Amino acid sequence: MAVIGTYSSTQARLQKIYPVVVEPVSVPTDTVSRAEGERIFGFRGCLACHGKQLQGSVYLSDAALGQVIATNLTVGSGGVGRQYDDEDWVRAIRYGLRPDGTPLLFMPATEFYYLSDEDLGRVIAFIKSVPAVDNQLPASTLSLTGRAVMTLIDAITFVPAELISHHAPRPIAAFPADYPSPPNLTTRLERPLPYWDEAGFIQIMRSGITRHGRQIDPQYMPWTSYQYATDEELKSIWDYLQALPAVPYGNH
Repeated sequence: MAVIGTYSSTQARLQKIYPVVVEPVSVPTDTVSRAEGERIFGFRGCLACHGKQLQGSVYLSDAALGQVIATNLTVGSGGVGRQYDDEDWVRAIRYGLRPDGTPLLFMPATEFYYLSDEDLGRVIAFIKSVPAVDNQLPASTLSLTGRAVMTLIDAITFVPAELISHHAPRPIAAFPADYPSPPNLTTRLERPLPYWDEAGFIQIMRSGITRHGRQIDPQYMPWTSYQYATDEELKSIWDYLQALPAVPYGNH
C-alpha cells in the first residue's frame, strides 16, 4: 500500500497542470542576437545536457533515480522544435512546463527563471536557428526510489516547476541581501589575486580552500562545479584575470 501511495502522490505532482499566464518576449532574428543566445546557452550549461547540435541526450541513467533525458530541441524527427511556438519556449525555459502546463522532469528552470526578457529572447532565437537533427529519445522517468525521496523529504524535488512562484510578479535577478559582497578582481589595491599564484588559484578552484586554510562556501562561489575544469581551462581563466584592467569597486 505504501508503494501505491507513493506512486499515486508523485504521479499527481507530475501530472499537475500549472495555469501560467506566459508573458511573451521579443525573439530577434538578427545574427548578432542569435550568436549571443548561443553564448548564453553555452555558459548556462545547456549544451552540456542537450548536446552541441541540440540533438538531446540520455544525460543520466541510474536505477536509483531514473532516466534524465535532455530533449532534442530541433525540428528534426524526435525533436520538439516543430511543435513549440515562442510562447511554449518561454513556458519551458522560464517555468519548467510543457505546452499543456504539466511540469518537466529535471528541467532546471529555476536556473533560467531570472533571465531577462532580452536574453531569453536571444536564447530562443538561437534554438530556433539550429538545423534539424533526427534523434528519437525516450521521455525522462523517475524511479520508485526517486519518487520515495520526493515523498519523504520535503526539501527534495525532481520537478523544478514546484520551486517557482508561477503567479507572483517575477523578481529582478539579483543576489540576496544576505550575500557577502564579491571582491573586486581587477585592481591591485582591492583584488586578492596579487596574493595568489597560478598554482594557488588552481588549488582554490579545485578544493575551495584558500592558502590560509579557509573553506570557501560553494553557495557563494561554485567551486564545486569549477573543480571539473581542466588545468588548461583554469590556467586560461587565471591569465584572463591577470590581464584585466583596473576598475574601481562596484563598476563593470
